[in-house]
Amino acid sequence: MKRLKVCLCLVPFFVAVAAGPLAYGNIDLVTLPERESVQLTIYNSADLTLARDRRPLTLSEGENRLQFAWSGTLIDPTSLDMMPRADADRIHVLDITYPPRVRNVGVWNIHSDISGEVPMEITFFTSGLTWDAYYIATLSEDESTMTLDGYVKVTNNSGEDYENAQVRLVVGEIHLLDKIADLARRPDPYATEPEVIRRRMEFMDRARALPMMAEDREMAAPKEIIKEGLSEYFLYTIDGKETIRDGWSKRLKSFDAEDVGVVNLYKFEQERFGDDTVRFLRFSNDEEHNLGETPLPDGTINVFRRAEDGDRLHYLGADDTRYIPVDQEVELNLGPARNVGVEPVLMDFAKENFMFDNDGRIEGFDEVRTYEIEVRNLSERPAIVEIRRNVDTNHWRIEDAAGPSRPETIDQNTFEYELELDPHSTATLTYTIRLYRGERADQR
Repeated sequence: MKRLKVCLCLVPFFVAVAAGPLAYGNIDLVTLPERESVQLTIYNSADLTLARDRRPLTLSEGENRLQFAWSGTLIDPTSLDMMPRADADRIHVLDITYPPRVRNVGVWNIHSDISGEVPMEITFFTSGLTWDAYYIATLSEDESTMTLDGYVKVTNNSGEDYENAQVRLVVGEIHLLDKIADLARRPDPYATEPEVIRRRMEFMDRARALPMMAEDREMAAPKEIIKEGLSEYFLYTIDGKETIRDGWSKRLKSFDAEDVGVVNLYKFEQERFGDDTVRFLRFSNDEEHNLGETPLPDGTINVFRRAEDGDRLHYLGADDTRYIPVDQEVELNLGPARNVGVEPVLMDFAKENFMFDNDGRIEGFDEVRTYEIEVRNLSERPAIVEIRRNVDTNHWRIEDAAGPSRPETIDQNTFEYELELDPHSTATLTYTIRLYRGERADQR
């Protein structure tokens, strides 16, 4: 009989026990059946994976006792479940018992009205499997469009290899009463509050109700990502089978999109960026931009630009993104720009319209400032530039603004210029701002 490290979905071993402290009498299953399939549903918001292992078990008519062990893994023993996938009315999984003073060993008691091979599914929660998303964006030569390739990195620290597994990834927050890793390490599987077990079983029922395995769906080549909305969650199903060994990470392609329209944008705001002009890349997760089929999980987007010869790539920068819902716009911060600059200079300063109290003390006045802003585009392409100016009072007014763009009020403390510069061009903006200080704020 073949003997492996773990019994169960992680390629279990079932053994005959005739004597010793684990003796339960003869156990009918004495050979190790090969796994037919395993499905891993990995939640990225918690250290949680639902494993569904399918294999044919050879049962004898009458009572069957199946011993298994899961030493070295992070399986939650209280979540173990088994069910027949055929002849369910004639096969009854009665219970699972845990031998005293023996860790990570259990025995299933099964009553069967038939003899022969029966397809069975074993499900359980395990810890140690995680996934992260990341993206590669490649701008076209004119930087008006990009290709966006999405990837997921699945990391296996569960203590067991998973061979030929179908991988499904769930995007969305879940809330558990206990950590699966903690439950897996408890010496007594029953040392768990009944309410915790009940809530976890309710969650398992919901998880098992997710769309079925790929072979049940009769999915055909080519390999693709199946994406489905599930109320508060979103499910990525990666077509085909993957082998993910313990201690390894594996990159899987999740999607690719061509000709995604983008806007190159340069922002200047001293309160946020200091004296730097910062480059941003803007796009929307919607159909108009050849996206919008699914939300995009948290991840890092690395941005490249294809060189003029079409063969080389130039690295432009990277940004970490939060979860991007469908139809939401996103801006990637690519860092300080080298070829686009903004330089504001205070040209004049004065105080006017003083107000005095009865004792001759100043209680209000106008502060008048005049600025000149030089905007330079030294690049080979047109540049859209946003310039935000912040004001330290709620009481102000713009006077005598001049230049190729007019200031627009954003909120009670901010106004903004937006202008487009041709390649190798310069523009000058000037404005005078009047700030009402003290009692003058009520007199303006």
